[in-house]
Amino acid sequence: MFPLQPHSISHFRISPRWLLYVSLALPLAGRSQAIQWADRVVSVSSEGRGEGGGKQMKASQALGAPSVLLPVKSTPCAWAPANVDGNTEESITVAMARPQAIRQVLVAEWTNPGAIVRVIVYDTKQQEHVVFSEKQAASRASDKTIDPLLRIILPDSSLVGQQVKVVLNPSRTKGINQIDAIGITTADKPVTLAVTVAPNTPNTLEKENLGTNINSPGQEVAPVISPDGRTIYFTRTHKGNIGNAKTQDVWYATLNTDRSWSEAKNIGAPINNADNNAISGISPDGKTIYLLNVYKPDGSLNFGVSKSTFSKGGWTFPRECKITNNYTRQPTETSNHEITPPQMEITVAPDGLTMLLAVQRSETEGDRDLYVSFRTPDLSWSEPKSLGAVVNTAAEESAPFLAVDNRTLYFTSEGHPGFGNGDIFVTHRLDDSWANWSPPENLGPAVNTPEWDGYFTIPASGDYAYLSSRANSLGEDDIFRLKLYPAIRPEPVAIISGQVLDAISKKPVSTEVVSGLLDTDKEFSKVEYDPETGEYKMVLPTQKAYKLSARKDGYFPMTETLDLSRDKRFRDIRRNLYIMPIQPGAKVVLRGVLFKQSEADLLPGSEAELDQLTTLLAQYPAMTILVEGHTDNQGEWNLNMKLAEDRVQRVKQYLITKGVTENRIQTKAWGPSKPIASNESEEKRRLNRRVEFTILTL
Repeated sequence: MFPLQPHSISHFRISPRWLLYVSLALPLAGRSQAIQWADRVVSVSSEGRGEGGGKQMKASQALGAPSVLLPVKSTPCAWAPANVDGNTEESITVAMARPQAIRQVLVAEWTNPGAIVRVIVYDTKQQEHVVFSEKQAASRASDKTIDPLLRIILPDSSLVGQQVKVVLNPSRTKGINQIDAIGITTADKPVTLAVTVAPNTPNTLEKENLGTNINSPGQEVAPVISPDGRTIYFTRTHKGNIGNAKTQDVWYATLNTDRSWSEAKNIGAPINNADNNAISGISPDGKTIYLLNVYKPDGSLNFGVSKSTFSKGGWTFPRECKITNNYTRQPTETSNHEITPPQMEITVAPDGLTMLLAVQRSETEGDRDLYVSFRTPDLSWSEPKSLGAVVNTAAEESAPFLAVDNRTLYFTSEGHPGFGNGDIFVTHRLDDSWANWSPPENLGPAVNTPEWDGYFTIPASGDYAYLSSRANSLGEDDIFRLKLYPAIRPEPVAIISGQVLDAISKKPVSTEVVSGLLDTDKEFSKVEYDPETGEYKMVLPTQKAYKLSARKDGYFPMTETLDLSRDKRFRDIRRNLYIMPIQPGAKVVLRGVLFKQSEADLLPGSEAELDQLTTLLAQYPAMTILVEGHTDNQGEWNLNMKLAEDRVQRVKQYLITKGVTENRIQTKAWGPSKPIASNESEEKRRLNRRVEFTILTL
């Protein structure tokens, strides 16, 4: 099957001659200078066609801010006329959103600059004003080094307009000609532009090569870090591979106490076989890994995605994640001349319900774009939907990684302005549609190099980031680690781990562990707990309060509250959960049933646990229960007794409205008389404020 190829960039390469010049000439961001970039095409003489099809090199690529800030041989993200090297003039006319006074016209001509022969501005009466003439073009062409950003500064701001026409003569320069962006501004000083980087990005940053325990003269790419940060999986070419040294296998290593990595080991069969194998994601509990390709029983691989789970016997044979209408329109010719689809790359959200894919489809902007797919009730996945034009460009977007906060996305792009052949960017999801994203921000030159950089991944702690890069490697691509700076760190999360125990025998029980937001009935995440494969683990964003419970037939879940609402940093929390066997005498504290302060009104979200009790009573028609109410010792005794009575009656009435007959529910108010903890602190008093039920008969 087609392997991972992070360096298969066909559209452009940075010219080393230009790299120093651009870093010196464009030190400042143009965003502080009000530039109005073109937002629609009025007319165009002809359009080229990029290798990836789609919108590559079309007139629409000249709209908006520049996609490139370095001279390139060619880019799919700029308009190119169909005519190359001919003597027939080509032109494009664009319009801005609104007319304005113009003091400076900007034209980005990053590819073979010098072909522009005229620039015309149309005023509000559609009268032509030549602001850059043949004579000026000849003077520019005589420069030893032609500035690719043409800045046309007018004598004053008397010209008001919103349309600009750029005329090229392709014969003036050899090779393809392209216009990336056209803008107007009132600035009277030459505009400077720079890559939009994340705020407060450091200028220097140490990227630590993980060393010979992980890296080799071969290729090590696509690191996948377990959420607890203690295991690293990656894809490599190596003499120890099951196939051969030129195919790819999945390897792994574990973190030592000194934060170095152990010597990597081949993960073995059934994950690896004689073909190309690659890992692309992992679940929060570290017990499910997502793999590229669909594994067939005969050892062959097809295009798609699979997953494998860790069991007592090791990793299971990978099962296909069936994605509706999943395909790629970019076939690749293999060495035996068979056409096979290329790889795609994926990242799966912490809740296991959302998958982001990098793949080329019929509606793709050009090369691979980023898409989203959702898990359906039948456990298949919906048809991929584009993340939209804010993220995707006519070039390639790849190597997506969705942080455990479920909102922060890192990816590699060759179409957004950067410092190399492919840079790492960060964007944030703005709502639950998965179609609205913040403008991508470059991680800066301390992270990105003149080469291709990608496969950015972060454990839940958010302390380090891992990535693949060829710069300063031991051979081909290596895996590096860097200390994550606050500007690009995702929102903090907590790792919750522990066992699920029988409340009476205190023995571990295989169950499903569920978290939900405390103030709603909405389920947040769900994991499986198997005592034979270790503790349960789940990742929860901080600054929220949650309910945790375990589910298993024959048991009633004992809900635990977990208040992370004041936590603004990563936390690693151990929390054992209990489930009560359904039998006479079993007593369950309803921790999820909460009331307003000093009142008997239920708080939002309390219904979920009461509905579980309702379901239990429906399953056991002969069951009778005793509902008991308790308070802390704050305040007057009589008022606390009345409050306890009011609350148990409120619970009883809720159950009756759900169809439970009154004679099956007994109540008792104890007030502050039966504490289960001291009343010396608010935390202890909170434990004493409770409603519980006891099974009397079955």
